[in-house]
Amino acid sequence: MQAEVTVIGRVRAYASFIRFGHTVFALPFALTGALLAAGVGCPLTWGRAGWIVLAMAAARTAAMGFNRLADARFDALNPRTAQRELPRGVVSRSEAVALVVVSSVVFVAVARQLGPLCFALSPVALAIVFWYSFAKRYTHYTQLWLGLALAVAPVGGWLAVCGHFGWAAAWLAFGTGMWVAGFDILYACEDIEFDRRNRLYSIPARFGVARALWLSRLFHLLTVTGLGALAFVMPLGPVYIAGVAGVALLLAYEQSLVRPDDLSRVGEAFNLNGYVGFLYLAATAAALYV
Repeated sequence: MQAEVTVIGRVRAYASFIRFGHTVFALPFALTGALLAAGVGCPLTWGRAGWIVLAMAAARTAAMGFNRLADARFDALNPRTAQRELPRGVVSRSEAVALVVVSSVVFVAVARQLGPLCFALSPVALAIVFWYSFAKRYTHYTQLWLGLALAVAPVGGWLAVCGHFGWAAAWLAFGTGMWVAGFDILYACEDIEFDRRNRLYSIPARFGVARALWLSRLFHLLTVTGLGALAFVMPLGPVYIAGVAGVALLLAYEQSLVRPDDLSRVGEAFNLNGYVGFLYLAATAAALYV
């Protein structure tokens, strides 16, 4: 019984370490990319969908583990992040390294199952998501790098099914990247003073909270534009348009929760993004199959 409790405790610690629940941000867009590829005639089976889910889980685990390792020193200094698993010693550095290595190997192995192009591009995808962890040392546009990292997800979903690129994947990647950059700006506003003191770069640290919030709103407007543009390259119909409208309403509400003089609801705004992805996935699936 004690061994079982210990194993459960370690699993919980690892899940918390990589914020496993945040997989809901990227996974729906990867699956949407796969559904859109199927919508243009590429074959999508349940088995292939399962490989896509596994690839996404492995890539995100590797990316988050790498991010925690890269940021461990800063996390220990920041009161908001000091309780994370590495600073507290709940997860050791060697465990974190092992998790990143194993997850990366699993991702590359699964990518091989998804076709030669996915396999060839898998190291590129890992390089993009790993580089984000260092972006804050070099560029104020860190949030755009995170957008790029998650924009890989829908492109990967599309390529896993079709094996070649398409304009629908491009518009979906653009919309995904702008969405992520927009909500990460809100999140970064909480650390503006810490980032400035420690010479870390971000859009809020560069432009201040008020201007950063306007940029976040612009990025979310571009999100809706990019997702809406998909309807011009694929015959998705009114159900899809209604879904994009629903996404727009959610993003508008998210933006309304955060003001330059009141960041107390940033966490609530951030968590709304889990609904954005599933709403968009459901609307796209309904447009294609109902």
